Amino acid sequence: MEPHARPADDAQALGYRLAEVRREIAAAAARAGRHASEVRIVAVTKTFGPSAVAAALAGGLADVGENYVQEATAKRARVSAGTWHLIGSLQRRKAPAAVAAFDRIHTVDSAPLAAALAAAARAHGRRLPVLVQVNVAGDTAKHGVSPDDAPALCAALLADDGLVLDGLMTIGPPVDDPERARPVFRALRTLRDELARRLGVELPHLSMGMSDDFAVAVEEGATLVRLGRVLFGARGREPWREVGR
Repeated sequence: MEPHARPADDAQALGYRLAEVRREIAAAAARAGRHASEVRIVAVTKTFGPSAVAAALAGGLADVGENYVQEATAKRARVSAGTWHLIGSLQRRKAPAAVAAFDRIHTVDSAPLAAALAAAARAHGRRLPVLVQVNVAGDTAKHGVSPDDAPALCAALLADDGLVLDGLMTIGPPVDDPERARPVFRALRTLRDELARRLGVELPHLSMGMSDDFAVAVEEGATLVRLGRVLFGARGREPWREVGR
C-alpha cells in the first residue's frame, strides 16, 4: 500500500463525489448564465499517492493540482498523463524543477519569480502558461501581490516571451459561510476585466474556489476550481513520498 493511502483512490467513491460536484457546478453556472463547460476541475491530490491521481484521470478529470514541486515530480514519474498545475507557493530557486514538472503555474507573485520561470521555460524550449496570484483579501498569512501591484506584474509577464499570462488566481478567506467569500471572488473578476482592457489582452482564466466555496466562485466567474477534500476526502498531514525516500 502506498504511504498515506486513503479512500481517495476508490474509483467508485470518487465517481459519486465527482458526479455531485459536477451537478453543483452546473447549477452554479446556470445561476450565473454560464455553461458548465466553461469550468475546469483541478483535482488537488496533495498528500495522496499516484493511485489517487490515476483514479481522478480514469474518472474523466484532465487536470491535476499539486502544492509541492518534489511531490508532484515523484507522482508524475509514475502517472504522466493529465495537465499538471502548481497551485502552491514557489521559491525562486525551485523554478527550473517546477517548469520541468508542471504545465501551468497558478502562483506567480513577484517579478523575480517570473523571470526565473521564464528563463527555465526558455531553456526547455517552451512558453509556460502562468497566472498571477493576487492577495485580494489582504491576508498577511497568504502569498500574492496586492491588487494595486498586479497591473505592473502582469505587464512584466506579458513582455517576457518565456511566459504566457492567461489569468489571475486567488485564495478565498476561510469562512463558515461561502457567501462571505463572494466579495473576494467578485473583486478578482473585476480586476481581471480591468487588466484585460488596460493591457489589451485576453486573460481567460480565473483560478478561484476550493472545496468549501467553489459554487460561489463559479457564480462569480471561476474557470479553474481547485478541489481536493470534496473529491478525495480528508488528506494527510505530510506530503506523499515514495517508499524508501
